[in-house]
Amino acid sequence: QVQLVESGGGLVQAGGSLRLSCAASGRTFSSYAMGWFRQAPGKEREFVAQISRSSGNTIYADSVKGRFTISRDNAKNTVYLQMNSLKPEDTAVYYCAARDAVVGGTKDWMYHYWGQGTAVTVSS
Repeated sequence: QVQLVESGGGLVQAGGSLRLSCAASGRTFSSYAMGWFRQAPGKEREFVAQISRSSGNTIYADSVKGRFTISRDNAKNTVYLQMNSLKPEDTAVYYCAARDAVVGGTKDWMYHYWGQGTAVTVSS
């Protein structure tokens, strides 16, 4: 089992940047593929990005491709989401998730463990 805690959310102006972190504890972090999802008010949770166990494979939602970068540091048990050129439509609660597999997925049901979320608000 793994516990996940996100941090780094906040209020930022459109065009700005934020870096989210997700710290993992418990079972060996490198055993999990990791993903980021987000849920905007009144909307369903949606996939943002995933990274494989060894960082060799990353996938992004079309809406964030070229602006967001997912990375991980297995020595620090942490996964990151660097968000650049933020837009008001990026406003959401961002969740990290762990999947007990080599590669993550784009569906939330594929993930076994979830953090509590961190809120990101992008003002226009």
